[in-house]
Amino acid sequence: MHNLEASSAWWYFINRIFRYLRTEPAVRPANLKGRKLPDPIHDETFMRQALAQAEQAYRHDEVPVGAVVVLDGRVIGRGHNLTRRLQDVSAHAEFLAMREAAGWLGHWYFNKCTLYVTVEPCMMCAGVLVLGRMTRLVYGAAEPKFGSCGSIFNLVEEQRFNHRVSVTRGVLAEECAALMKKFFSGLRER
Repeated sequence: MHNLEASSAWWYFINRIFRYLRTEPAVRPANLKGRKLPDPIHDETFMRQALAQAEQAYRHDEVPVGAVVVLDGRVIGRGHNLTRRLQDVSAHAEFLAMREAAGWLGHWYFNKCTLYVTVEPCMMCAGVLVLGRMTRLVYGAAEPKFGSCGSIFNLVEEQRFNHRVSVTRGVLAEECAALMKKFFSGLRER
């Protein structure tokens, strides 16, 4: 199979899986022209949707991280960690939400999009945000061990890169951190 055909088949397979796994269908914007950033007042609303995704991950015994991609005030991609279920180290919430959003957009540039994620992204996910030209990142809880958007490194605002992501930190941080603590304390008790 030619590499292009294999890549297309892979994307088709991944998109089918994510359409099956999501709880609510993402809404494709009716008009992608004249895009604008969501109003920052709605950060808590969208973070609550990311928290709902994190709770799904928690119920499936995954690290409870959830993410949503928003364009023009509409969710166009959702995801939660599936690393254990898929046995895929890259199946982080941010990756999965961005893959679904790319399917809706028809391309992988996330100009004018905002990613809401419950926990600060790791190096891998921060790199994808920069490469995908995500306009804005909003996260809840800081990640002191792996966080790469301000805690350990700050890849998304690195001045030497040709793209930087605007970051809003600490939205619903206590609720996001509480879910993580609940998950890891449950692991320790086992």
